[in-house]
Amino acid sequence: MFGSEKRSNRSMSAITTLIAEGTTIRGDIEFNGGLHMDGAVEGSITAQGAQAVLTLSEKGRVSGEIRTPNAVINGQVKGDIVVSERLELAAQARIDGNVYYKVLEMAAGAQLSGKMIYQPEPPRQLSGPGASTANDDSTSEGVDAEPARA
Repeated sequence: MFGSEKRSNRSMSAITTLIAEGTTIRGDIEFNGGLHMDGAVEGSITAQGAQAVLTLSEKGRVSGEIRTPNAVINGQVKGDIVVSERLELAAQARIDGNVYYKVLEMAAGAQLSGKMIYQPEPPRQLSGPGASTANDDSTSEGVDAEPARA
């Protein structure tokens, strides 16, 4: 009811790659788009692109580091998970490693043996006149504080 509305508004990638149950990959994986895993990976998984999504089903297993903007984990991970946007740990998730996240949703039953480390957005720098702070020593002399006008 409420959850389905929330999920349908997401702008994440559709599944473009499938690692089926019974498949084991030994080595690192880089993907773009959506990766759905029912199989196993022994190596790191890295996503390219801001909308990339990794979905690890309850049958899936990863032994290695995961780096992706978005992930839904419902299987076993032995290694760190670094998610720059949204991480969902479903009820069957079993994580043995640290989790770095910006937004985290964790269902009852999910298990984590490691640290949960919040990673906020990088600080934004203001532009325009007066944007530099009193502690900013990086300004050089002779630079006009006014923006150039066309």
